[in-house]
Amino acid sequence: MASPGSGFWSFGSENGSGDSDNPGTARAWCQVAQKFTGGIGNKLCALLYGDAEKPAESGGSQPPRVTARKAACACDQKPCSCPKADVNYGFLHATDLLPACDGERPTLAFLQDVMNILLQYVVKSFDRSTKVIDFHYPNELLQEYNWELADQPQNLEEILMHCQTTLKYAIKTGHPRYFNQLSTGLDMVGLAADWLTSTANTNMFTYEIAPVFVLLEYVTLKKMREIIGWPGGSGDGIFSPGGAISNMYAMMIARFKMFPEVKEKGMAAVPRLIAFTSEHSHFSLKKGAAALGIGTDSVILIKCDERGKMIPSDLERRILEAKQKGFVPFLVSATAGTTVYGAFDPLLAVADICKKYKIWMHVDAAWGGGLLMSRKHKWKLSGVERANSVTWNPHKMMGVPLQCSALLVREEGLMQNCNQMHASYLFQQDKHYDLSYDTGDKALQCGRHVDVFKLWLMWRAKGTTGFEAHVDKCLELAEYLYNIIKNREGYEMVFDGKPQHTNVCFWYIPPSLRTLEDNEERMSRLSKVAPVIKARMMEYGTTMVSYQPLGDKVNFFRMVISNPAATHQDIDFLIEEIERLGQDL
Repeated sequence: MASPGSGFWSFGSENGSGDSDNPGTARAWCQVAQKFTGGIGNKLCALLYGDAEKPAESGGSQPPRVTARKAACACDQKPCSCPKADVNYGFLHATDLLPACDGERPTLAFLQDVMNILLQYVVKSFDRSTKVIDFHYPNELLQEYNWELADQPQNLEEILMHCQTTLKYAIKTGHPRYFNQLSTGLDMVGLAADWLTSTANTNMFTYEIAPVFVLLEYVTLKKMREIIGWPGGSGDGIFSPGGAISNMYAMMIARFKMFPEVKEKGMAAVPRLIAFTSEHSHFSLKKGAAALGIGTDSVILIKCDERGKMIPSDLERRILEAKQKGFVPFLVSATAGTTVYGAFDPLLAVADICKKYKIWMHVDAAWGGGLLMSRKHKWKLSGVERANSVTWNPHKMMGVPLQCSALLVREEGLMQNCNQMHASYLFQQDKHYDLSYDTGDKALQCGRHVDVFKLWLMWRAKGTTGFEAHVDKCLELAEYLYNIIKNREGYEMVFDGKPQHTNVCFWYIPPSLRTLEDNEERMSRLSKVAPVIKARMMEYGTTMVSYQPLGDKVNFFRMVISNPAATHQDIDFLIEEIERLGQDL
């Protein structure tokens, strides 16, 4: 594939010029925003510069009603002399919006009101005085609102109310005290990019219908491969619908590399294939094996040490066992950042074993790949450059809005050969441009969402150094939490030592359990503590953090930090809230 070149499309290693800190530049931006967006720009500038009222949580179940407003005008005359008729949403329907005749004004008014709803939600998401969640049980929400679909259309007033209601009960995943998942935070540039992507509303399968997006995918994947350490960023890749699909792609390509005939003849034409991954790895490896007809029994789980890292000697032992049984080892999936412990498998040792037995090495760095952006922490992925394929999810540690998952492959052309079906109505061979940019035939999907633009735009806005600062801050916050609770009364660490990622795993021990002997009764009672505290967190709406059992360990909290909006004060709040909600258990 020919390179689109440097300049506008490429990434710099430095942050931007810092114009956002210049009041004159910021005010000039506001004037431009107001010129082109009318009410949206006015609202956004008011929110940015403190002129707006602080948003408050609605006390009732019904959000405020939007009934009428002055229609916006799109003419170029300044000042505008166009009549501004009231727009009464109670009498308007979707059929009155574009492309309807005379639909421009109600469309602009409607979209501006939708934008106002979104902007208020964005501001609330960062307000620590608001709830992370307004929790209701499923049956309560089902009874409180009519969610059923009807034959007849509703008016636009009701549609705006549905937007408000949906966000009222949405989890504020950008809230600084939301720690429940690996994907947290709400990046403003990424959000803007997502809005633009939806507005463009195109597909990623050919250059002719997504020229800029296809080029940006090429540039971005190449940059990611360079960061992994493949010479010149050579290889291939694709953005897929999440890390589970990226991992399945890797399994599919590894199988094709060893037995290309499987594409036409299926699994009946190949011997029993065996994949290996750690017992702490993501469940998607088994899901992929099931989907590809390899079978979950053909995924061998390798033992881990007490920190959750794969034990290389056990990997080699299990490979030899499989070969002695006449099976064919075809894939080893190492993990860089396990879901629960945040552990990094010893990639160099795994690479040596894969080279010795000629097995495809995949690295699931969905969670840990972001550390490659940090000069301080990238050593934890030493050996990733020796992998044949890598899964990397920027929507996790790098804070890119969901979804944004990449599969990177070291050998160029292999993914295309594995998946292409030569659909002549899409991939005509006599087009007038370079056909290497028609990337859709290497994907399993036909319709493929544009996931690259938000990552590319954020990278341009932050620079590599901005992502590095993001990663370093989150890991520093995790170390801060660990240092507070490791010797604090009422806490026990799940494993010894400072965490390698932002995962901090611990038990909270209520006063009633602190003097009990470590026996089955104590473990039974302790297993109920985290679920009750989590339920109370959600009912109060103050914070959210995940819990789970693992192996012989009863339910414990798994704290993860990927939101750069979080601070030391938010970590302190979490500890105090756990103690407040759990002291009576």
